[in-house]
Amino acid sequence: MNISDLNDVLVTAKELVREAGRIILEIYSKDFSVDYKDDCTPVTEADRKSNSYIINVLKRKYPECAVLAEESPDDPDSRIKNDWCFIIDPLDGTKEFIKKNGEFTVNVALAYKGKAVLGVIGIPVTGELYYAVKGMGAFYENNGQVRTIKVSDKTKDICLLVSRSHRSDELLRLIERNNIKNIRTVGSAIKGCIIAKGEAEAYYRFGKTMEWDTAAMQCIVEEAGGIFRQMDDTEMTYNRLNSVNDKGFYVLNNILNRLK
Repeated sequence: MNISDLNDVLVTAKELVREAGRIILEIYSKDFSVDYKDDCTPVTEADRKSNSYIINVLKRKYPECAVLAEESPDDPDSRIKNDWCFIIDPLDGTKEFIKKNGEFTVNVALAYKGKAVLGVIGIPVTGELYYAVKGMGAFYENNGQVRTIKVSDKTKDICLLVSRSHRSDELLRLIERNNIKNIRTVGSAIKGCIIAKGEAEAYYRFGKTMEWDTAAMQCIVEEAGGIFRQMDDTEMTYNRLNSVNDKGFYVLNNILNRLK
């Protein structure tokens, strides 16, 4: 794998996200059971089937790359020795999938030497795609139409996105301290996509997430001109020995909108 191969990888990643979305929607349209993992988070047949499809294709097409995926066993000691690592969330927003509110995504990212250099996020219910490659900008695709996207330039009366299923006392205090009135509730990685498209300005996530929750989103946000940082203002990196994002993170259109 070389950096010059990223355009070819993007074509593959977009098709993976589309097809995984079709697999998910087949299950979404009927009754399905819900299981719970050791950490008490839900998992469904859709998570597993999407994961299996994506991983099988990636390992066949790019055997030289490591893979980190939510529903696959991990070998971190081997993985971190590889400069290239695909980071996969086969169904981001499983709680929203279970609620059948449509606010879930498929996230495919590629990291190189710890940096997210490619990201694709698909929303199966709407068919929308958001994607980016490092240094090439961010794009939105729907109904065969593609356009470049960028963050908004607002620094007053900003819109703050909050998670539908992950609220925290820290977030409520942040909202109160900054007297934020314009608040929109959205599930999954869609929040980062909305900021990248210029339809909101801030998203704060306190508490733990995982690399596969943020990698694709970060690439898209940054290529759209936005800011993605850990809550202590340090850079988020990927393909780490410990895949937990312990510090929380924020997404902004402009550093002037940094809330304290």
